[in-house]
Amino acid sequence: MPKRAKIIAVSLLIGLFVYALLGFLLLPGVALHLINKQLEQRVTEPAHLERLEFNPFSLELEAGQLTIGPEEQPDIAWRRLYANLEWKSLWTGALHLAEVQLDRANVRILFDEQGNLNLAQLLAKAENQTQEEPTEPSDPFPIRIERLTLTQNSLYFEDRQPGDQVTFAYNAIDLELLNLTTVSQEDANMTLAASGPDGAQLDWQSTFSINPLSSTGQLSVTDTQLQTFWPYVREQLPLVLSQGSMGFSSDYHLDMSDSLELTLENTRIDLRQLALQDTKEQPLLQLESLEVSDTRVDLAARQVRIGNVTGSALEAWIERNDEGELNWLALFDTSNEPEDPASEPWRVLLNQAQFSDNKLHLTDRQPEEDVTLLLSPLELEIAEFDSQGNTPFSLILDTGVGERGQLRAEGQGQISPLSADLKVTTQSLDLRLAQAYLAPLVRMELRSGRLDSSLDVAVDAREKLDLSINGTAKIDQLHILDTVRNRDLLKWEALQLDGIAYQDNALAIESAALVQPYGRFIINQDLTTNINELIITQPTSESTEEQDSGQTQNEPMAIRIGSVVIEDGSANFADFSLRPPFGTAIAQLNGNIGTLDNQSTEPAEIDITGNVDRYAPVTIQGSLTPFDPLNSLDITTRFRNVELTTLTPYSSKFAGYRIRKGRLNLDLHYRIEQGQLSAENKVLLEDLQLGERVDSPDAVDLPVRLAVALLKDSRGNIDIELPVSGDLNNPEFSIMPIIWQTLGNLMQRAVQAPFKMLASLVSGSSDADLSQIGFQPGSAELDEQAKQALDTLATALRDRPGLLLEVEGMSAPAKDGPLIGEQRLEREFQQRKLRQLQERGEEVPEDASQLNVAEEDKREMLENIYQTRLKQDIPAAWQALPAEERERNLRQAITSQWGQNTAILRRLAQQRNDAIKAYLVDNANLEASRVYLLDVGTQAEAEGEQVFTKLELGSE
Repeated sequence: MPKRAKIIAVSLLIGLFVYALLGFLLLPGVALHLINKQLEQRVTEPAHLERLEFNPFSLELEAGQLTIGPEEQPDIAWRRLYANLEWKSLWTGALHLAEVQLDRANVRILFDEQGNLNLAQLLAKAENQTQEEPTEPSDPFPIRIERLTLTQNSLYFEDRQPGDQVTFAYNAIDLELLNLTTVSQEDANMTLAASGPDGAQLDWQSTFSINPLSSTGQLSVTDTQLQTFWPYVREQLPLVLSQGSMGFSSDYHLDMSDSLELTLENTRIDLRQLALQDTKEQPLLQLESLEVSDTRVDLAARQVRIGNVTGSALEAWIERNDEGELNWLALFDTSNEPEDPASEPWRVLLNQAQFSDNKLHLTDRQPEEDVTLLLSPLELEIAEFDSQGNTPFSLILDTGVGERGQLRAEGQGQISPLSADLKVTTQSLDLRLAQAYLAPLVRMELRSGRLDSSLDVAVDAREKLDLSINGTAKIDQLHILDTVRNRDLLKWEALQLDGIAYQDNALAIESAALVQPYGRFIINQDLTTNINELIITQPTSESTEEQDSGQTQNEPMAIRIGSVVIEDGSANFADFSLRPPFGTAIAQLNGNIGTLDNQSTEPAEIDITGNVDRYAPVTIQGSLTPFDPLNSLDITTRFRNVELTTLTPYSSKFAGYRIRKGRLNLDLHYRIEQGQLSAENKVLLEDLQLGERVDSPDAVDLPVRLAVALLKDSRGNIDIELPVSGDLNNPEFSIMPIIWQTLGNLMQRAVQAPFKMLASLVSGSSDADLSQIGFQPGSAELDEQAKQALDTLATALRDRPGLLLEVEGMSAPAKDGPLIGEQRLEREFQQRKLRQLQERGEEVPEDASQLNVAEEDKREMLENIYQTRLKQDIPAAWQALPAEERERNLRQAITSQWGQNTAILRRLAQQRNDAIKAYLVDNANLEASRVYLLDVGTQAEAEGEQVFTKLELGSE
């Protein structure tokens, strides 16, 4: 080898050796020293790079065991960093790395309570650091990395700024990045996988470019526990999360070449087992699953297009507090948020949403009593929804309401302008829900009521709110209670409304059918009605008064009902302004009422039948203008067999007598034209009997009883025609006083005759007193004097067929009692003796009264009778008395007990009644129908030796 070549070879070997020595040993050592020196000077926490290796021939660099921060919990650390530098970097003008590997790197990101970031505080500021002048943006550093991998890395995050600190860690972070460059527009490919807290998984595949920055790929996050990040939500919304997880996946495209453009495609959001509460730990929302799929988001266009939303087992609680504020609106109060008029609102397009098996709890605490309502199971479908609101969307709502109710709404709606076209059906809706809202207005209790309906509802608010309702409705088993008197006010079995049509403040109903309606109307003593009592006076605010004074009232609603059918109706009417009060019942009302129209003067036809007090038939036929009866009325009413006792309050007021008996037939024909009344009243009184007199300032001053008897014909009837006319527009005009005045004129012929004058009809003498029949104490047998008086009375009654006899049996405890007691005790002895003989098998008479009981046997029975009949023990003081005195005390106690017994005394009085009637009918040949036995009395004061039973004269 030539010497020169040898020198070159040796020089090359020496140079290669020096290069290797510098590259393998000296350069890494010096670099490691300088790096650690810089870390010591510039890093505020302990920092150390343990190992640095470099291969000058392959240009491979490996840095191992870097730690920055406390050794036990460093802020930044890695086990190994590997880089393979390509020689072509020397002539390509860019740093070219064939491969970069980072193994088991760990980063801790910590925010303290003031928001300071630990990583931002690691580098110390230079002592003489001056503020740099802003410079124009420069091109990125030229670099190309063919393959970048991160293996088994981890991230720890802790934020102490929220009230509840946020802490989570991502482990096993694996990243592979291919063909990353800043010198061309070539795309890089990235794959990222990481395991998050509580089993969360992050997967990210993308293709991106750095210059300009753009990216396209897929991102998915599964099983993310919302509890981990919820403290950030709590900073904005007062919501407490009990549980819940979320999954997210989407294709995306990011482009920042000109402006920020981000679009998401095939986006899917999956919520599971979500449970939210308010700060008082009251439930707000729970759901089993909510899935949003086939969704597209365009950030630049500010548009979200949702393909499908499905929810299952969603349960929500909506509550209105006593101030009228909804709990959900209070959570999302945006009144203080500034509005940006320049920004376009986001547009949300929803293709289809389906929610099944849901529950909605509604609570209203504004009424005095809380109102709660459960909507379940609730099914909801929405399709073609646009948040701009200028296109219609379809809606289907099907839900249970309360325990048995059902509500379904199906149709289309639009937000701007507001419009809707819905088919609404209800079944068994419980109307009692309205009770809490009625309570401040009326003193009524809605005991029951169910609503069934099938309605077409149309709403249009283009120019003004236009509401149109068509369909049918039915209210079953309505029952309204008067809470002032605690009695029924209004009820019916069913109300069927067909052909309902509402539009432009006009309501039309083709037909209304009432099944078993019932109502109660009462006139109080002060002439107010029970309806007045039920209405609660509402306070009138000043603003309302000003509004009423400054504006005209709205036009009343036009109402038209084609026909009304009444089936088996009833009612109660009472007038407590009379003394005694008047009351009657109307039952079995059936019939039809023609067209009722408050905008027309055409009369409505009426054809109704019923019964007064159950047995008296009544018919009402004719016509009237229902909303203005003084304009036109032509009604014929017929009453048959009405018990006159129901009219006692009116007879008491105008005649001064109660009605004890009788029946009434009425034929009434009332005609009204423009307030002018012309009435014909035909009255037929059958078997009229007046009762006791009643003090009344309005009563006629006439001998009414005798006048009634004189007015009767041979059949005992009174037939009267009473025409009435007058001006109903005159407030002083009243029908009833005119009728009674006419009756008073008819009775001017009545002549009063004393009771004792009846005796003169037979004997010519008025000395005999026929008003009472005397009986011996304890006896119901008629003596000769009593029989003679009854004979005289019977003769007089036969001559006056219009009169009848009323017998009011009497007994006197002071005179009848002792004898009754002795008789009752004697019968008790005989009954006991009879039982003794029967027990011994001896022959006994047919009746116990035929037995004679020995005094010795009576003494043996006396004590037992005292104990069993008086139900008490013999007083101890009596045991020491002599036998005769003790027996006398026992007898007196027993006979006194029986002698004062009301039932026994009434029985005796009834026997006296029966004896008198039997004698008059069987012996004096008086018709039994003319003898009335009144209720007996037991408080008569007996005069002389006899007890008298009262006799009274009546008239038919």
